[in-house]
Amino acid sequence: MKTIFAPVDYRPIPGEDGWFTWNLKDETRYNGAVLGPLKVRHEADGDRPRTRLRMIPQHMHTNIQDIVHGAVTLGLIDIALFAGAQTLGKGHDGPMVTVELSTQFVGAGDPTRPLDAVSELVRETGKLAFVRGEVVQDDDIVAAYSGILRKLSRR
Repeated sequence: MKTIFAPVDYRPIPGEDGWFTWNLKDETRYNGAVLGPLKVRHEADGDRPRTRLRMIPQHMHTNIQDIVHGAVTLGLIDIALFAGAQTLGKGHDGPMVTVELSTQFVGAGDPTRPLDAVSELVRETGKLAFVRGEVVQDDDIVAAYSGILRKLSRR
């Protein structure tokens, strides 16, 4: 099992083959307080490894149209950038910040189905990680995204 930056609780989930927890140890921060419990699974698409970050939408994640709020999808995407860079990358064990995020919403999120952000690490340098992916619900695409993370030194 890969070593992940210390504030993240990353461990196998018993009974859920291939799934790992992906939650901040401080559950009062944004990830847990707003999105709820998150989990990741590592997948391969040919020779391209990917990380799938999953959340289970609740009523509080919907807008007045009864679909998943776009801000919830954006929050999931931002966390997915880090999950992808951390689990697929060289193992940077310090904090990172988002310096760029581009998102295209192409469908509505159904609050009755799991919402997955599937990321791949396009390139990694000493200071940056380039990640892209899609937010999906089974075969339905909700959004496409790409982002750049800057690696920081530990404080």
